[in-house]
Amino acid sequence: MVTPATASAAEIVGMAELSPTRTAITVTSPAMGRNVDLQVLHPAGGGSRGTYYLLDGLDPGVGQSTWTNATDAEAFFRGKNVNVVLPMGGQASYYTDWVADDPRFGRYKWDTFLTQELPGVIDANFNGNGVNGIGGLSMGGNAAYILAARHPDLYRAVAGYSACPDSGMAAGAMMFSIANRGGNPLNMWGAPGSPEWAAHDPAMMVDRLRGKALYMSTGTGIPGPHEAELKPQLAENIFLGGPIELGVNTCMVAFDQRLRGAAIGARIDYHPVGTHSWSYWQDALHASWPTIGPALGA
Repeated sequence: MVTPATASAAEIVGMAELSPTRTAITVTSPAMGRNVDLQVLHPAGGGSRGTYYLLDGLDPGVGQSTWTNATDAEAFFRGKNVNVVLPMGGQASYYTDWVADDPRFGRYKWDTFLTQELPGVIDANFNGNGVNGIGGLSMGGNAAYILAARHPDLYRAVAGYSACPDSGMAAGAMMFSIANRGGNPLNMWGAPGSPEWAAHDPAMMVDRLRGKALYMSTGTGIPGPHEAELKPQLAENIFLGGPIELGVNTCMVAFDQRLRGAAIGARIDYHPVGTHSWSYWQDALHASWPTIGPALGA
């Protein structure tokens, strides 16, 4: 089991209040040797609260998380007693520690940053009480389940929106997604089948998810009501979103069976329509909160 470090040298080196409930911060990451930009959605008042780390997809937004750019996340969380931490950057990183530096992406040590360096900083500066959850869409959802399985004592709730939390089944797609963005996928965990892949496969570690509030959602790839909307965020997914979501659905069914076989409860929303696109992830964010929120005391 991977355990958090006892202390962290990370610190906030920049902070800007964007609104009474939204703050931009820059945090040093000793593990990555650079600064990381994040935004935090938080209550306007004082009092302790839990923290929900909400991860982006393969191509994170510029200047802000795509969660705040493409969904109503900021308005949705306003008034809720929870911190929502939105990391920026990490294209095709799977928010993990890569075994080697990459010529395209540099040093990726996102697992260390998110689980060892960042939580203490957030709790100290945003009244966090040490109760954490993690979620994400697509790549970020895969990563949420990976991080929760590797750090079971850190998170009480996990959500994957259109995510495939089975690294073995997703290996081909994961490697293609990295290579398609100019990285070398072998620099992440080596070749599929290596010990590092097994050490990052939630399907092989489902027992570490026992007792957590678990949420997952998937469509079928069949176009649904949101395809009729004219939104820039949907344009890039309109052609590829169907096949991708069909693959996610197949993976999620298999992962669901693993959870059931281990007698681990989870809320899994199977929708008869829906592609791999942001309007459906906004819906899923709302639908997940009755599962995730209470686990965080929100």
